[in-house]
Amino acid sequence: MSDIEALKAELKKLSARATNAKMNLHDLAEDLPVNWTTIMEVAEATHEAFDKLEKARKELKALEAVS
Repeated sequence: MSDIEALKAELKKLSARATNAKMNLHDLAEDLPVNWTTIMEVAEATHEAFDKLEKARKELKALEAVS
C-alpha cells in the first residue's frame, strides 16, 4: 500500500472520529444545562479530532502534489 493510499485510509478513520465528536458536542449543546460540566472535555475532544483531520488532509495534499 502506498503512502497516499495509507493516508487516505487514515483520513476515513479520522473523518469518522471527527463526525462522531461533532455529534457528541451537538448532543451536549442540545441537552444543556444537563451535563454542562463536561463542556470543556467534549469541546477539547472535538477540537483534537478536527485538528488531526486537518493535519492529515494537509499531509495528503502535499503528498499528492509531489506525486
